[in-house]
Amino acid sequence: MTTPQDSTQTLAQMQVIQSVEPFVNEHLGTLLKPIGESWQPTDWLPDLAAENWREQLGEFRERARDLSDEVLVILVGDMITEEALPSYQTWLNRLRGLGDPTGASDSPWARWSRGWTAEENRHGDLLNKYLYLTGRVDMRSIETTIHHLINNGFDPHTANDPYRGFVYTSFQERATKISHRNVGDLAKRAGEERLHRICDRIAADEARHEHAYKLFMGQVFKLDPAGAVLAFAQMMKTKIAMPAQLMDDGKSHNLFAKFARVAQHAGVYTAADYASIIGALVEEWKIAGLKGLSDDAADAQEFLCGLSGRYQKLAERIKFTGAEKFSWIYDREIRLGSLA
Repeated sequence: MTTPQDSTQTLAQMQVIQSVEPFVNEHLGTLLKPIGESWQPTDWLPDLAAENWREQLGEFRERARDLSDEVLVILVGDMITEEALPSYQTWLNRLRGLGDPTGASDSPWARWSRGWTAEENRHGDLLNKYLYLTGRVDMRSIETTIHHLINNGFDPHTANDPYRGFVYTSFQERATKISHRNVGDLAKRAGEERLHRICDRIAADEARHEHAYKLFMGQVFKLDPAGAVLAFAQMMKTKIAMPAQLMDDGKSHNLFAKFARVAQHAGVYTAADYASIIGALVEEWKIAGLKGLSDDAADAQEFLCGLSGRYQKLAERIKFTGAEKFSWIYDREIRLGSLA
């Protein structure tokens, strides 16, 4: 049931979002890359139309041969996360004031949404083709997982609140940047320089998108600091739901949890990273220095300023043992260590 207070808050939010539109319009040219200057997936892959395509493909597969099963599983999980892009654009267009009512609206928010989606779309395309060409993974199982994930949907627990949406995207873009960069580092250690450069390029996109969403939320903090800090605290109390949380290959229970344990074990995306992202956002938006807040907002401020440290202490105690089996690599197991 909507209360008069809820309606007042919604109206105030809409006014803030409308006030930020000129800022978005002014910065679109730097926050999004011109299409003609943007990389495309085929720039990074063997040219199968070339006369020497067999040699190119053979060299490609040879370099990918030394990637461990652990790296392959994390790369698959990251790719599947990227491939669920239709769910993310649908969610973004549901946030109050940020929608694209005609599908081709000229509003700054709609142009941002479509431009962001177009840039993100290349990530899944490239990683999907890369994995297919390696010949080392079960692509049908992977495709089934993508099908399930898009079918299952995505709920980041933001409702239709644009403030919470900006907090979520600021957090999640940084998380994907960290994950892609760390996978790239593992690839480099295995001698797969091409994959290292691919992951680095994707991570650079994520960093630019992170910067954009932090800028948008920064404008919200200037115009409505109390509402912004309350939204930030609400998202942190709810906890950030990972985009691929509902992944399913039709065989394994708790597939995302298994994938997350492997990523934690490999140091690609860890509980310590979760803690560090909270700290980075608290610093970015200068939460500790906010003045003149209401009692509720001041309580949220205090909660946020101590949160990263609390998560860091929890992260230090996390250890995984045993093994995880994945259909993506033909049911081979990945060992996560032992109690010894």
